[in-house]
Amino acid sequence: MSKPKRRRCNVWNIYANKGEVDEAIALFNQSLEIFEGIGNVEGKAATLHQLGILYANKGEVDQAIALFNQSLEINERIGFVQGKAMTLWWLGDLAEQQGEYTKAISYLQPALEILQRLKSPYAESVSACLDRVIRNS
Repeated sequence: MSKPKRRRCNVWNIYANKGEVDEAIALFNQSLEIFEGIGNVEGKAATLHQLGILYANKGEVDQAIALFNQSLEINERIGFVQGKAMTLWWLGDLAEQQGEYTKAISYLQPALEILQRLKSPYAESVSACLDRVIRNS
């Protein structure tokens, strides 16, 4: 008899989807403390990235950028290129929203290069985003 597949339940996602972003942020901050306590840098980078998304969606752009930059630094240090690319994409998107098109391009171009190299399905979306930024700049 085969084992049933384990379903992963992300409680923070439930809160975020219900519009209870502050509760989701609190859970991520707890996760961040745990990852820092056990020295899990990959988990810390991923958690910082997710916190950045929540703050960006909440409209707290400066906080989101600070969190994304922390995640980016860790991803660069540990060599996690996919995490780096996804974070660069978010930073590029936020720069575009603020009308900082040159900065947006400086984030989106390397994100696209990485994702193309990885043959990621996200490359097409980043390419479209980059094209839009270039047209608007």
